[in-house]
Amino acid sequence: MSKSDKTRHLPSSGDARQDQPNTHPSNTDRSITGGPINAHGHVQAPLIALAIGALGVVFGDIGTSPLYAFKLVFVNAAHPVSVTHDNVLGILSLFFWSLMMVVTVKYVLFIMRANNQGEGGIVALLTLLLSHLPTQSRWRGFFIAMGMLGAAFFYGDGVITPAISVLSAVEGLEILSPALKVYVIPVSLAILVMLFWFQKHGTDNIGKFFGPVMLVWFVVLAVLGLWQVFKAPVVLEALNPWYALQFSMSHGWISFFALGSVVLCITGAEALYADMGHFGARPIQTAWLVLVFPALILNYFGQGALILSQPEAIQNPFYLMAPDWALHVLIVFSTIATVIASQAVISGAFSITQQAMQLRFLPNVKIIHTSDQQAGQIYAPAVNWMMLVLIIALVLIFQSSDALGTAYGIAVTGTMLITDFFAVGIAIAMWRWQPWRAVLGASFFMLIDVIFFSANTLKLLDGGWFPVAFSVVVLTVMVTWRKGLMLMQERAREQDMLLTEFIDQEVPDSLPRSPGLALYLTSDRDRVPVSLWLTRKHFNILHEHILCVRVNVINVPYVSPEQCVQMESFGKGIRRIELTYGFKDQIDIPASLRRMDSAIYDEHLEGATFFVTRHRVQVQPGPGMSLWNKKLFVFLLRNGHPSFRAFNLPRGQVVELGSRLVL
Repeated sequence: MSKSDKTRHLPSSGDARQDQPNTHPSNTDRSITGGPINAHGHVQAPLIALAIGALGVVFGDIGTSPLYAFKLVFVNAAHPVSVTHDNVLGILSLFFWSLMMVVTVKYVLFIMRANNQGEGGIVALLTLLLSHLPTQSRWRGFFIAMGMLGAAFFYGDGVITPAISVLSAVEGLEILSPALKVYVIPVSLAILVMLFWFQKHGTDNIGKFFGPVMLVWFVVLAVLGLWQVFKAPVVLEALNPWYALQFSMSHGWISFFALGSVVLCITGAEALYADMGHFGARPIQTAWLVLVFPALILNYFGQGALILSQPEAIQNPFYLMAPDWALHVLIVFSTIATVIASQAVISGAFSITQQAMQLRFLPNVKIIHTSDQQAGQIYAPAVNWMMLVLIIALVLIFQSSDALGTAYGIAVTGTMLITDFFAVGIAIAMWRWQPWRAVLGASFFMLIDVIFFSANTLKLLDGGWFPVAFSVVVLTVMVTWRKGLMLMQERAREQDMLLTEFIDQEVPDSLPRSPGLALYLTSDRDRVPVSLWLTRKHFNILHEHILCVRVNVINVPYVSPEQCVQMESFGKGIRRIELTYGFKDQIDIPASLRRMDSAIYDEHLEGATFFVTRHRVQVQPGPGMSLWNKKLFVFLLRNGHPSFRAFNLPRGQVVELGSRLVL
């Protein structure tokens, strides 16, 4: 395995990343007062407050699934299940045991143990695993590929969730009056456009209300379901797994097709794990076990009880559970809940984009921090508008939540299956389990996920092509960008020289030196920055004080300020600075340099000049990448946001120097 698997770089920015351990306190550490400490070292709120906060961020997706999941088993256009007593109990049993085994046992009790200093999700799992795999391990390439595929699946899931959630809520208008059906699409689109337009303003203020609103939402789910269960307590027999087994054995392929809709009840399970860093494992586990899981089960069983007595209610059992006088309020409340669920997915897309950029999986896009208090409150305009265009297209193409249900599930189950692979890898590489023990322990959950994934692949021609096609596009961009950067760095390395050789040969004592400080961003710690070489070549003068700045993003979520800065002097006023960040840290080069205890930098930093290299890349047929991949890489490079802009450099003090490379 090449060195590039150990160290990762971004062009023109000095951004290199290495797999290194870190001792920064994690979310699972505790303060002297007993409160959990977050990744920045601040004492978090009490457990109950964190659990309520988690309701608004973590459980929005899975919490709005009752709007559409249960009915789609019986009304989907491809392979509907007939509404009979035994079928209803069989489907309810499948719902209960899917939520129990996949969400409660797999994620809440087991997967949350595998975390990167309290952070969860595909990116956190990948970085954690890479930090424990030997540099030469043949498995590194496999897990990097799986990580990119998982991230691509996340985007595929992310564009469907807002569309199906908001549509399913607004379709309640049809229950009020069939004449209102014509307004479902326009109202849904208006809500979605407003939601995405609002992203640029941030969610810091309204986010405080998400938790309490979702608390009421889950209480409403429980009450609606409980009332129907009291009317038909026979549905409680579905707690017996025999009904699920009996349904599966007696219906053959129909039962397999039905799993493609049953899986909709666990969409959002990955969010429990991915958002663990915001709240910690214990608040999420508490919220799930105490409120969310019971509320979901009661609501699904309530819908089952309703259609046992009124089979015609299967067209929209969620809304028909409510009394007529509460229907208007429930429609509004459902819409608010789906907006909150969509907001969590959108924020997640921004977050994973930033992490993927810093781990060189995606080209650079503009990132705006919308909150002075919360580092995680970010806005990516390009991602925001791309998602909105795709979601509008989805709504116009599929027209209803029932039709969208045929497109939903492939990306979700694919991500879950990849998480299983990562969990096995961590058990072997980090926990030192024997391979047979790790595989055996995960085999049951992997079997469940394989079955769900296989069942959803049957939707491919009925709508499942959309998330798959989008995920393939994202994956192609990721692979092209990663390979292109590696190839470009190899070409650049052929043209430069060692920093020590440059100082000895090109910086004689007689060379004119300009007063002040110059900072040159570099991607290789041992070699001279291209911009420094160009300055010497074209101007025949250098600044009195020179810093070669290299940014490392390592495989941990956060790095403490004390560990961020390392300096090495080479004489003749030239020093090398290494700035180390976690993949969830906000990179701020000037702020990090101000922490240095040096009179030189205190005096000159405000007027310093930051030199960066902008490579002009040309392509030709040759080894490394196919020609079309090279052309795509150049297109991404030319149209991407300059990477140094993400480092908070003062724009009036940045000088770009061009360099030509041929790939």
